[in-house]
Amino acid sequence: MKKTGRSPMGLFMIGIMALFLAGFLMLVLFGAGSYRNTVAGQQDNMQARALLAYLSASVKGGDSENAVSVRVGQAGPALLVADGDTGYGLHIYQAGGKLVEEYKAMDAPEDPNEAHEIAETQIFDVTLENGLLTVQTDAGRVLVHLRSGEVTP
Repeated sequence: MKKTGRSPMGLFMIGIMALFLAGFLMLVLFGAGSYRNTVAGQQDNMQARALLAYLSASVKGGDSENAVSVRVGQAGPALLVADGDTGYGLHIYQAGGKLVEEYKAMDAPEDPNEAHEIAETQIFDVTLENGLLTVQTDAGRVLVHLRSGEVTP
């Protein structure tokens, strides 16, 4: 004799497969969201480290006798890094919520209209004491010990 009814075991197997498929899709969705958040956090961290590394490299690249100085102007403190004996150098300062730089004569005043943007920051504080340069930004703080020996405060 031939059975005409369906076995409940077939429905049970389809239900188990559907449950595994739904679990797999949920795992993929949660994993993708987790990965997206991790990558966003990593990019923010790399951007913050890039700003601090740029400031540190700029100072270390021009670290020679009396080459690094801090000047307080109308817009606040400016970090000056001389380019050898040329009389020119980098002027790094904050203008309009952005950290900017100019390459111009060392004694020239800063002009935000001619400056190039480095990064956005609301904080820019520079101090130079006993050969230790401290630069504070939104990204954090960098300390640079000047090796040149003599510095211009």
